[in-house]
Amino acid sequence: MSHLDESTWRARAQAHAERADALTAAHRARRERHESHPVEDFLFTYYPTRPNRLRVWHPGAGVSLAGSDRAGWRHYVPDGSRVDPATIRPATVAFVRGLLDATAARPAQLGCFGLHEWAMVYRADEMRHPVPLRLGAGGTDAVVENHRIRCTHYDAYRFFTDDAAPRNTEQPTRERQVELEQPGCLHATMDLYKWATKLGPVVPGELLLDTFELARDVRTLDMRASPYDLTAHGYTPVRVETAAGKAEYAEAQRGFAARGADLRERLLDVLRPL
Repeated sequence: MSHLDESTWRARAQAHAERADALTAAHRARRERHESHPVEDFLFTYYPTRPNRLRVWHPGAGVSLAGSDRAGWRHYVPDGSRVDPATIRPATVAFVRGLLDATAARPAQLGCFGLHEWAMVYRADEMRHPVPLRLGAGGTDAVVENHRIRCTHYDAYRFFTDDAAPRNTEQPTRERQVELEQPGCLHATMDLYKWATKLGPVVPGELLLDTFELARDVRTLDMRASPYDLTAHGYTPVRVETAAGKAEYAEAQRGFAARGADLRERLLDVLRPL
């Protein structure tokens, strides 16, 4: 058990809230105007954590707070002096630890080129986002038909159209998630944020925001490499249908895999004592 004096932890909590507010400012402003964004709002719709929860700092497990005013807070001991790891579901801890350990043990695969987004609109009657397709419906379908689709992530694969699903080299299922997850996958990297939120206050606030910031950056690449024309929103496309675009995507993917490896290990450092 480590200890934080009151002035130290309150300063960290304030810095955390200010950082969270800066990261969510654009989303909150759009929400006030009842506007949506096809790229950035994903982090608040697919992942259910709201900005007001994101700005609350927690010290993580194994840290006591002098002068704490958190008595009665969920996931804290009764006097509010520290987080109580026993309040986190053991099944959640075990699953996340097993998934992250298995993912970390595998090499990053960098040959998918973000084509999961293309498979989600292959021969589709409706688009997932109110944004035009950069190559039109026929051009988008041709990209899918002229490439091998190599998606290993179930929560991406489950949104493939019926015509696209058989074209995938794998048939991911929820039951195979631990078997298939690999660190080069953009969605597996974004999901580090999901796992941090599911583990709640046992994850230090700084680590939570690091996973959020990585997920935000990864989402931007995910959509820049998608079939959607997002130039009206200020995004230049990564043209994965070309050799140059594939190289650009793989290089960015490699960088995200490295950042994800660091955060994955930090999450495992939180989980192992539990």
